[in-house]
This record gives sequence, structure tokens and C-alpha cells, in this order.
Amino acid sequence: MSFPCSTARIIARAVTLVIIIGISACERSESPSTAPTATAAAANAAWPRFVEDFIESYFVAHPTFAVSAGRHEFDGKLPDWSAAGINKEIERLEGLRTRASTFEDAALLPDHRFQRDYLISRIDDDLFWLREARLPFTNPSYYFDYGLDPSTYIAVPYAPAEQRLQAFISYLKAIPTALAQIRENLETPLPRTFVDYAVAGFGGFAEFYRGDAIAAFEEVKNEALQQELRSAVEPAAKAMQDMQAWMESQRESANDAYVLGPEKFALMLQMTERVATPLDRLESIGREDLDRNLAALKEACGRYAPKATIEACMAKMNADKPKGGPVEGARQQLAQLKQFLIEKDIVSIPGEEEALVDEAPPYQRQNSAYINIPGPYDKGMPSVYYIAPPDPKWSKAEQAAYIPGQSDLMFTSIHEIWPGHFLQFLHANRAPWRFGQLFVGYAFAEGWAHYTEELMIEKGIAENAPELHVGQLSNALLRNVRYLCAIGLHTKGMSVAECERMFKEQAYQDAGNARQQAARGTYDPAYLNYTMGKLMIRKLRSDWTASRGGEKAWKAFHDELLSYGGPPIPLVRARMLKKDSGELF
Repeated sequence: MSFPCSTARIIARAVTLVIIIGISACERSESPSTAPTATAAAANAAWPRFVEDFIESYFVAHPTFAVSAGRHEFDGKLPDWSAAGINKEIERLEGLRTRASTFEDAALLPDHRFQRDYLISRIDDDLFWLREARLPFTNPSYYFDYGLDPSTYIAVPYAPAEQRLQAFISYLKAIPTALAQIRENLETPLPRTFVDYAVAGFGGFAEFYRGDAIAAFEEVKNEALQQELRSAVEPAAKAMQDMQAWMESQRESANDAYVLGPEKFALMLQMTERVATPLDRLESIGREDLDRNLAALKEACGRYAPKATIEACMAKMNADKPKGGPVEGARQQLAQLKQFLIEKDIVSIPGEEEALVDEAPPYQRQNSAYINIPGPYDKGMPSVYYIAPPDPKWSKAEQAAYIPGQSDLMFTSIHEIWPGHFLQFLHANRAPWRFGQLFVGYAFAEGWAHYTEELMIEKGIAENAPELHVGQLSNALLRNVRYLCAIGLHTKGMSVAECERMFKEQAYQDAGNARQQAARGTYDPAYLNYTMGKLMIRKLRSDWTASRGGEKAWKAFHDELLSYGGPPIPLVRARMLKKDSGELF
């Protein structure tokens, strides 16, 4: 994910992180409902209480999720990652799913039926990764995506620095126990790409604790608290280094056993995104979009670099680096992008919030860019758009190539901020239903952010600047290859080397980025969600606006789509199109 999910990735997955609107907001796409019977009235009265209980119990089971949402009574706590604790969470979710299913269609108001379907889809998402994929036992990226990141304490000024420092110290003290649980859980041998990811991540945490984290709290003048910080940092950093060393020791036995297989991959799509399209059809859909974007790149390069090869055209675009580096370049782009949205009246911008831009911390540099967005309980807190520097272990040429050109960076800024993730979360955090403010699905979040890149082209941002269209297509092709690599790596016998070559030859990526992206496909099989989500949104836009004036209705479409915040797109499609929702793609 662009958000680790944070973010998802959250973002990422992680990022990670789905929204459904409340009764009053749902009236836009819903026919009037009849008065409920006494039994139905009881069910509709019980439903909001069930949702509230679900949220509170979820915070208890996932305290780091609660902290990122802004519930700071959970500060400093980590989840129970013991095998018994994970099995207990699976049983808890299975029980809640059974209880949610007792709220039957006939009894519930249309709004509550929609909310129930969304809540169950969220449970199914968690159950797939915990029960079917067994991620905590097979994939170390699970822990990076679901709790190890302490950035809320560092980057979100939700309380005075002294209070946040106390929370960070509690977090540090919990790290040795958490890492012992992680080491006990992980089943060896591990795939070599997982080992590479974990070595970099655990080592990055040790570096971060001893460096940037201590520096972040220099303003705290309480010497006793500073001494407690220094005392807590070293055991946590050593535990991370020990974990890094243990992961290094796994290289000799590492393998390529990362494949989900066709059956489990299809189940992932069904349980996490409600997509049941056959895999062969999905693959052909992805190849059609890749071919469409390759044809568009040929045309754009013909205007930008006449008579040059595609490779030379892309090299020319990427050679125009942002002045002052990508962080400073992105800062300068954001105001321009926001003004374009306003002038073209593309989508509503709720609120006055702005995003900051900074260099990614050492433990989150496996992805080139992502955004960390405060949760709905943290009102008025800044979002931070992080950009990763190149790996210092790479050659000088690879490091230079990794830094994006200005036009490429422009569409990363569109994806992350205006009108991508940041704008989506401005809408999501204003959803009237609390559950909707807390959970955002992978395909919706990344699909929307990726959709907006092409939207900005359609609205004319590259009208007199063909290099910008080349930059947009560079990003689109990257996501096309992710889509095809996800299917290839996990269902078609594609090797990591073949995927890496595809990133170079069909997405025209530099060597370092191609290497990172191919590896990511092994431990993030859902990274096809960028293109898959985009294509579902484009089809929904076409179908919804067909009877509403076409492009004239795009803003209304965007505003209604974003008001749902981020449920599985098939649920939104059925909601917005009512009875005959048609094909997803």
C-alpha cells in the first residue's frame, strides 16, 4: 500500500486501513424505506449498539490501531502477538461474524443492511490474513504493517511532547516481549525476499530508536524522563538488532515458497474485496489496461521527445530532477495541485487541512512514498507525506536513477495528496458513522488514489506539458505491472526475476525500483489493488454518470463516492446503482 496502510499499507496496508455512511447521508442513493415492524425496530435499535461494541473490542485487541485512530488511552501498548493471542483473535472475529449475520435483511433498514455487509467484509478481511494466509506465522511484513511503527508518538502532536514521550517509552519497553513473540511465531525457512524485507526493517528500527527518535524529544526538559528514555532505547534497539541478526541467519536456508496459489489468491480477492471475477478474466483485464497505457505512452512520447525511443523519452523525463530534492519538490507541487482542483471544480475539498512533506524514516524505506494520516479522534493533527531516499548500499548510478523526475513526482504527489489519499481521508474523517471513519479498504483507498492520476490528465493538467503525461503513464505502468506480477507470482509460476524484468521492460522502471517492486509482490500479493480498484471506479463512474450528463456529473460522482469513505467497491457499486449493478469491470 501507499499508506503503511499505515497505509495501506495500510495504506499499507497496510497500509491498511473502510468507511460507510450513516442513515442521513445514505439517502442519496437509497429509495425510501417502509416503517419497520416491532421486531425490525428492535433489530435496528440493537444494530448501532453492536457496532459500538465491535469498535471498542477491536481497539482492545488492536491497541496500535486505536492509537493511530487517536484513542490515546491505549498509548504505549502493543498487541498480544503470541500464538495463543492470535488464535484467540481469530475466535473472537469468528464469533462476531456469526453475531453480525443474525441481523437479517428482512429486519434491517437499508442503511443498516449496507453497514452490516461492510462490517462483515471487514471481519472477513482480517480473517483471511490471520486464518487462511496465516500471515503472523509466515510473513514478517505483518508486524511492520500492524503495530511496530511508533510514528504517531513522534510525528503527531496530539499532546504535549512530555506526554508523548511517556507513551513512547512505554512502547519501547514492550518491544523486547513483542519481538520474542514474533521470533517464536515465524516458521522457517522463510522466502528470501521476506528475509531481505525483515533485515532492512528491523535494522531500520534500531537506527531510528537511537537517532531520530531521541532527537525528536530533545525539547523535553524533564531530565528524569530523558534518562528513562535512554534506558528504554537501548534494550529495544538491541532487541531489534538481535532480530535483524536472527533474520540474517535465515538467509542460508531461505527459499522461494511465497506463493499463495490460485485457490487462495482467489479467496483473498473474495474475502478482502468482494471480487469474484475469475483469475483468467482478471489477468486479461490487466493486460488490456497495460496495452492501453503503453499506446498512450507512445503517443505522449511522440509529442515530448519526437523520434526518440520510449526508453530515451522516459530517461529524458526522469533526468529533470526536482530542485532541492524530491521532498522540497513535492512541497512546491502541493499548492499548485490544490489550486488546479479548485479551478477545474473536480471534487469538493472539505476543511482547511494541509499535508506536510518529509523524508521517510529508516524503517519505512521499502516503499518510495507513502502518507501517514492521523485518525478521526485526533482532530486538527497534520498528515505527513513521506518520500524515501535511495538505499545507500546501491551504486551511485542506481541511487541517482531512483530519485524521481519532476513529472513522475507530480503524479506521486497527486496520488498521495491532491486529490488522492489525503483528500479521500478529509472526506472519510467527516463520515457521520464512526465505524466508517475508522476502516478504509485497500482497493478503495489505493484505487481512488491511482484513479485520480488519470483523472488529472483527463481534466487537462498536461494540456501544454506532454512530459506530465509521460510522468502519469510512468506511474500507471508501474501499477499495471504490479497487477500482473501479483497474479503471475502467486498463480502462474512467475519468478521474481521475471517480474523484475517486466518492471524494467514494460514499466520502464530503474533497476532499484524494479528490484523493490518485484520483491514487494511476494510479500504483498494484494498490490494488484491499485489497478483493480482504479478500473472498478472508472467503470462505476461510466455507469453512474451515463444517465446524469456524463462528464458534467463527475464532481457529483466523486463527492458521493468519497462520502462512503472506502468500503469494498462492489458494495458501493450496488449502493450507487441500486438494483442492476452490472459488471465490476
